[in-house]
Parts: sequence; structure tokens; C-alpha cells
Amino acid sequence: MDTRKTLVSMLQQLLKEMEIVSSQGSGYYTCAPFAQRYNKLLGQARLLFTGSDSIIGTFEPLVESDPKDPADKGKVLLAIRVESSQLITLLQSLGEGADA
Repeated sequence: MDTRKTLVSMLQQLLKEMEIVSSQGSGYYTCAPFAQRYNKLLGQARLLFTGSDSIIGTFEPLVESDPKDPADKGKVLLAIRVESSQLITLLQSLGEGADA
């Protein structure tokens, strides 16, 4: 099993699920499961990097909050989207033979 490819697939699926949930209602959803899953996937991605000075160090776990205000929920989901997309890009670059 190629852990890097699996992580990329799981992060892409996380983004799809977030899109589906957020399109179903204006704030009637929870953000916490998405942040929790992102944090777990980030933890697994860190294991692919051996150097402590690598670019993976620019990623930090997200706060697993569940704000009540729809605007705040949107901000949480946006942060997860940005971080997930960046992590996907980093993991994909590993597959292209780029330095980690």
C-alpha cells in the first residue's frame, strides 16, 4: 500500500464531503469531524517526512471547534480546505520525486 497516495485520496474525499455538507444548509452542520479527520491525516502525513526542518513543519493541527455562527463555521471550513489542499499538493509533489 502506498501511504502517500492513500492520504491524498482521503484528503480529496474529505474536501468532497465538506462541500456536500456545507451546501445542504446555512450553518446547520458541525465542523469538528472535519477538523478531527484533517488532524489525523496530517499526523499520518508527518510520518512520511524524516527531516525536522522539512516543509511539513509549516502545517499545524487545526482547532477542533464547532462554532454556532454560520459565518464562523464557514471560516473553519475554509481553513480546512486551504490546509487540505496545500497538504495534497505537498504529498503529490513527493510522488513526483521532489525533495521533501
